[in-house]
Amino acid sequence: MTRMTRMTRLFFSAVLLAVSLTLLTNSAISAEESKAVSLFDGKTLDGWVTGAGAPVKAGWVVEDGTLHRADKGGDIYATKEYGDFILTFDFKISEAGNSGLKYRFGKYASGNVGCEYQVLDDDKHPDAKVGKKRQTASLYDILEPNDQKELKAVGEWNSAKIVAKGAKIEHWLNGKKVLDIDLNSAEFKEALAKSKFKKSEDFGTKPGKIMLQDHGDKVWFRKIMIEEIK
Repeated sequence: MTRMTRMTRLFFSAVLLAVSLTLLTNSAISAEESKAVSLFDGKTLDGWVTGAGAPVKAGWVVEDGTLHRADKGGDIYATKEYGDFILTFDFKISEAGNSGLKYRFGKYASGNVGCEYQVLDDDKHPDAKVGKKRQTASLYDILEPNDQKELKAVGEWNSAKIVAKGAKIEHWLNGKKVLDIDLNSAEFKEALAKSKFKKSEDFGTKPGKIMLQDHGDKVWFRKIMIEEIK
């Protein structure tokens, strides 16, 4: 074996060792940092209940790894309450369809309500004509998404993220932050006063349920992951 060959092999061995150590380190960091848990296992409706707390028996089905509102079944809820969290999910809506994901859902002065990440066919559903505050990725009826919003066509999957930490709320759509608000700000209080939730001054401020809305239309959800944050 020539001196050059030995040096070449030693060089590549060192490179391979460095790459392996980097991959192992990154993997360990990712595993440590990722504390998200799945709210939907892709196979069953385990962990989801009706408004009465009963198992889901109608309307919602598991289909090709998705949680699908196929027929009348009512809203469904994750069994645990969450206050501060990062929630990610994929969704697609049917033509002229309407749905949403509600969070911090519970009893406020105006009744059982919660913040809603709106899911809508922005082109054909009548609610979209009311204004941007009722379109996809809005904080329903309160705040509209910004001009970073890029919604995919009906029938295509969109990725969403909600960050709720204390009074700070963020909505993300397809990798872009489309809404960022402080519930204690004058901007939010003014918007809330003009909404259907105006009687609840503490709206969205308490831990509550995660809810998938049955609004009478077909909708699909998948990859529903949540990480509680402090």
